[in-house]
Amino acid sequence: MLAAACATLGGCIGNPFKDAKIDPASPVAPEVAKLSRENGKQPTFASIPNVPKDIRPAPQYGREAGRLAAAGEALERATAPETWTLQGTDAFAATALKQAGPAIEAPVAGDSEAFARAQRERATPPPPR
Repeated sequence: MLAAACATLGGCIGNPFKDAKIDPASPVAPEVAKLSRENGKQPTFASIPNVPKDIRPAPQYGREAGRLAAAGEALERATAPETWTLQGTDAFAATALKQAGPAIEAPVAGDSEAFARAQRERATPPPPR
């Protein structure tokens, strides 16, 4: 029933390509008019190209997909959380801290306000216009 209603309403619309008007002021109007009058060459079944000979056979795609899935599973097993541990982290952290240089003091409350006040005192207003 729905299909019949759609077909009935579709018949009322008409052919939008045949009924469309070309704006004569458009820069492409002459070309559109010329192309719409030409009877273009239609493709035939003979124009379908032959199957390429230089592609792998279809079953090989499945074998490659299986090989790739197996490699992914092997990688997941090799890198699972229970397969490795961290050791010597204290020595690593001590070396990194030593290479980083002296420690910087953590800011205390009021540091940012004091910095902003010092910057306002240093600032010079722009000259008047």
